[in-house]
Amino acid sequence: MNTSAIILMVSTQLVVVGFTIYFFKKVLSTPPKPEPDSYDENDDEPRP
Repeated sequence: MNTSAIILMVSTQLVVVGFTIYFFKKVLSTPPKPEPDSYDENDDEPRP
């Protein structure tokens, strides 16, 4: 394998690993959205 092929292969792997790490950290650091309780807040009648 010649030098240019090795440089292309390593740079492509670095880009893919960089994107993977970036998005994995983004998923882990995003706070969850608050979801309403599907029973308590959507009922028409008050609970006893």
